[in-house]
Amino acid sequence: MAELILFNKPFDVLSQFTDSSGRRTLADFIRATDIYPAGRLDRDSEGLLLLTDDGRLAHRLTTPGRKTWKSYLAQVEGVPGDDALNALRSGVDLKDGRTRPARARLIEAPGLWRREPPIRYRASIPTTWIELQLREGRNRQVRRMTAAVGYPTLRLVRIQVGPWQLGTLAPGEYRRVTIADEPGPTQLGRWREPHPRQARSGDRKTGRSPRGRRGPTR
Repeated sequence: MAELILFNKPFDVLSQFTDSSGRRTLADFIRATDIYPAGRLDRDSEGLLLLTDDGRLAHRLTTPGRKTWKSYLAQVEGVPGDDALNALRSGVDLKDGRTRPARARLIEAPGLWRREPPIRYRASIPTTWIELQLREGRNRQVRRMTAAVGYPTLRLVRIQVGPWQLGTLAPGEYRRVTIADEPGPTQLGRWREPHPRQARSGDRKTGRSPRGRRGPTR
């Protein structure tokens, strides 16, 4: 049986266990051996990162042919209109080619944890939250897509990969899942409602670090 770790990666943490420059890594939060990320999140992105001790499971989760759906919450600069949303849905031309059609919609501001440091606030420029679902994983893809349609991403949080959801995990927390054979379907199922307010839960097995404690919601 394979072990899967669902980890809420905080902002400014690398998706790796070592770093010669002394930056924060997964080792600051996860005490485990022979566990490796299945995919990655950029240092300035937050949310669900999957880790596993099984190479075949990692391949199923990351190979492009599996077309695993991933769901993100993106806080963008400005207020996207229908033209921008339709462009995200139909595919955006990037330097490395046109993206696959995505699911995109505006949502109310989710009740997420406070990011440290917070995003830059400018009273003259409003911000908007978009929920995006993709079936590919190019480098910094969400950020490049929203910038291409005129709305740069200020904050990015991944909340779901295939059937696995971030749920109530706070930044720096994780939980373990045992996978018997197949990891389950890679589709997200029905189009999700806006992400619920994050809340702690005391009935799950987690790993914590003082650096991962949740701040007040906003």
